[in-house]
Parts: sequence; structure tokens; C-alpha cells
Amino acid sequence: MLQDRYRLRRRGDFTTVMRGGRRCGRRDIVVHAVTAHQPVTVHGPRFGLIVSTAVGNSVVRHRVSRRLRHVAAGYVDRLDPDVSVVLRALPGAAGATSAQLDRQVGGCLRKLGLLGGPAAPR
Repeated sequence: MLQDRYRLRRRGDFTTVMRGGRRCGRRDIVVHAVTAHQPVTVHGPRFGLIVSTAVGNSVVRHRVSRRLRHVAAGYVDRLDPDVSVVLRALPGAAGATSAQLDRQVGGCLRKLGLLGGPAAPR
């Protein structure tokens, strides 16, 4: 599970990543990422999740959030510590498996130049 120290919490942090960063879209998810230009006090990358009501009811949204947190936890050790990432779920994420979400997030992170080469097996 994704530890609290790796999570984006403040609205300003989300705004910085969404407006100032780069993005990559897939069928079920959009990945927004930005690299900090100042020293970071957090020891590792930070992740934020956006799962709107368009994804489904509260049960479905929480299921998607849990899956995305689990996916994000797998990339903590593979990203630079000064990277902030926002994972925005699209309505199709409700029917996607964890493996599909993981492939889509990994593909976007590689396309954005945050991961090198193919994803390492876990």
C-alpha cells in the first residue's frame, strides 16, 4: 500500500502538477507528472489520485482508488524523489483490472521519460 509520506494532499500541489506538468492519456487513466525545480523535503516521489463520480458510485470509486494506490506503490522505488504524479481515473477504470491499470500507468511513465526501458517484473 502507498505510504502517507508519498501522497499529495494539498490542493495547490494537485494544481501545480495538473497545470505545470506533462500528461499522458490511456484508455482508462490519465497520468500528469511534474519534476520539482527546488529541493524536496520528502524522500521519494509523491502521488495523488483523482477519481470522480463519472467513474461510478462510491463503492466503485473506492475500489478504483485502492487499485491505483497499489499500482502507485509499485513505482515508488523506480521514480526520482523529486517527481510528483497525479493519476486521474477515467470512467473505463471501473471495469479495468489492476494489471491493466498497472500497464497503462507504466506505459505513461515511460512515455513521459520518468521510467527507463520496459517495466521490471514484480
